[in-house]
This record gives sequence, C-alpha cells and structure tokens, in this order.
Amino acid sequence: MSPTAEVPDDAWLVVIDMQQAFTGDSPWATGRFDHAAVGIERLLPRFTHRTVFTRFVAPERPQGSWVPYYREWPFALVPEHDPIWDLTEPFATAAAERGDPVVTEARFGKWGTSLQSVTGEHPHLVLAGVSTDCCVLSTALAAADAGATVTVVADACAGATDADHHRALDAMRLYAPLTTVVDAVADLRMRGE
Repeated sequence: MSPTAEVPDDAWLVVIDMQQAFTGDSPWATGRFDHAAVGIERLLPRFTHRTVFTRFVAPERPQGSWVPYYREWPFALVPEHDPIWDLTEPFATAAAERGDPVVTEARFGKWGTSLQSVTGEHPHLVLAGVSTDCCVLSTALAAADAGATVTVVADACAGATDADHHRALDAMRLYAPLTTVVDAVADLRMRGE
C-alpha cells in the first residue's frame, strides 16, 4: 500500500513522453499506455499552468553508447519533427491550448537545463508517463539526485511490461525520502485541498 503524498501548490506535473513512438504498433509500444493516459488526464486539471510535457527524440548522430542502441532500433533514427515523436491526443491539444511547455531531449532522462529552466533548480516534481522502467526512472533519479523532490504516480505511468513497471517503482522507492511513489492519482493531495 502506498502512502498518501501531499504536494505543494507550486509543484510541477511532468508528463513524460506520451508520444506516438510508444503506442500503437510501434516496436516501442508500451502495453498500458492508454491506462497511463487516463491517469494523466485526471492529473492535468490539478496542475493548470504548472505542467510540462516532454518528448524523447533520436539524436541527429548517435554517439557513444547510443551507437549500438540505435543499431538495434534503426526505425527511430528519424528527425525530431517526424510524426513518431508527436505527442498523442489529448496531450498534443492540451499542451497547445493550455500553453504548457514541451521539453525535447535526445536522452532517456529529462532532468537537465531545459526542464530546470521551466521548473527551477529544486522543484517538487510529480512524474507521470512512459515508460516507468526507462524515461520515468531516469528522470526521477537524476532529478532527486540533483535536489528536486519527486513524487511518482504509479497508475499514471506504464512500463514496457507490468513486471518492469513494478521493478522500476521499487527502485524509485529506494530513493525515499527524495522520492515518493503513490499507487493512484487519488493518493495525491494538493496542499489546501
């Protein structure tokens, strides 16, 4: 059973990589993508003007360990404006209509100068998205290590498999109290609610 987490009113929702590349018949499709999307849709109204969407894209020229990675996944070596990197609906529309920033990175972890320029150096981040065992995990651990407070909403995330999802959540729980994992959107409380 997960704890209830109280987050401050100035917390940021970071919606990680809800993109075409991770749904449908893509080789990277995340099985419970639609389940995570439902959880994220429930979170969005609580973070009006405090939501950031992220996108994963391939580097123009892979270097280092990314060279063998993209040898395994050559379908993904397309420019960052290719439709596979587009946010899925309703998130593309939400970002556009609400004016939410979109941070694009050619790495799994989204914590870095681009995200910090939106949220500040030591924010409280509420993470949701895909995949729990890759980009969510990489973002959570890097952000926590840099001094951000991180809350992960498990039912607003999806892993490559259910087993991978749960293993990643367990790994993030090891970083307590820097990170908190809550099972459900209902377990998240905004101060003043």
